Amino acid sequence: MADVKLAIVYYSSTGTVHAMARRLQEAAEKAGAEVRLRQVAELAPAEAIASNAAWSQHFDATKAEPRASADDVVWADAVLFGTPTRYGNVTSQLKQFLDTLGPQWAQGQLANKAYAGFTASMTEHGGQESTLLALYNTIYHFGGVVVAPGYTDPLKFADGNPYGVSHVTGGTNDAPLGDVQYAALDHLARRIVTIGGKLAA
Repeated sequence: MADVKLAIVYYSSTGTVHAMARRLQEAAEKAGAEVRLRQVAELAPAEAIASNAAWSQHFDATKAEPRASADDVVWADAVLFGTPTRYGNVTSQLKQFLDTLGPQWAQGQLANKAYAGFTASMTEHGGQESTLLALYNTIYHFGGVVVAPGYTDPLKFADGNPYGVSHVTGGTNDAPLGDVQYAALDHLARRIVTIGGKLAA
């Protein structure tokens, strides 16, 4: 699978989804993929970012990192999209990026690729599944192939999310990723690299 190109396109406000994206990058590279890690542009006003210390710190720490472009998705054989939950839905930042892909969609450049998602919320039933399902509505319109992890490995019974990978950050929004989440992220990366390679072939 050394020739597989994977784009990890995500939005993260306080850093959890960013940490998930980095782990996915590491696992995919170990699986032999060429990876582009790209954060979408921030849309929130400066006063909103400044009102949350963790948000402000993460914004400052990542503002020099490369931003996602349509070319990253067109280039890829497989794409992982990451977003925190927002009222059980995709963040406006990621959705805005997806909404700019109309020209590429119209040319069929987004079809026949492997796609999957990852997310985080503060509470266990905070909309993780509905966020991933909402994300996949866009993939269906792309003509993409949703490569959800399902229960294709026993570790998914510990992670408990067949739709993608998710993490609960807790009431203080700072619970770190643990072994269960790392295992699920590694599995998702390997799976999408494998399926993406088969589709590209």
